[in-house]
Amino acid sequence: MARLRDHYMNEIRPALKEQLGLGNDFAVPRIQKITVSCGVGGAKDNKKLLENAVGILERVTGQKAVTTRARKSIAQFRLRQGMLVGARVTLRGAQMYEFLDRLINVVTPRIRDFRGLKRKLDGQGNYNMGLAEQSVFPEVDGELLETPQGMNIAMTIRSQSDDHSIALLEAFKFPFRREEVASVG
Repeated sequence: MARLRDHYMNEIRPALKEQLGLGNDFAVPRIQKITVSCGVGGAKDNKKLLENAVGILERVTGQKAVTTRARKSIAQFRLRQGMLVGARVTLRGAQMYEFLDRLINVVTPRIRDFRGLKRKLDGQGNYNMGLAEQSVFPEVDGELLETPQGMNIAMTIRSQSDDHSIALLEAFKFPFRREEVASVG
């Protein structure tokens, strides 16, 4: 079992149950899935960029990536419905916890000028973040990257509120920004 999953089951879940005053183990917030995706704008002109993005996503997540297609045609971008425009991977279970562990302990410290992640959730208890470069992952070789490529990471969290989700992420030691307290004087 993944190290972070053991930590959640044995330490975080009982502590959150007591901290949030929940009577049932199933009411304790938990991460259901993590979706890692990247859009490749130049894929309509250069198919190699999309293949490169798929390979990098598979290396980073350890799971096969799925290509995504455009849902609508947009004339300004010379984009037609059905064209390949990106890739994504959905992680669950042990692979999800392994990815989350690497994201918290290895990747975020490698981000240049990192001051912490925003505490903003989507109102349903889910957390989304973006990375400007994939090169912060140790699995990505610099030679593979032809152009700097970003990625989106979406965590679907089953919880009753945004506050419960924040408590879960803080228990995982998520590197949030410190809230600046303005002094009145």
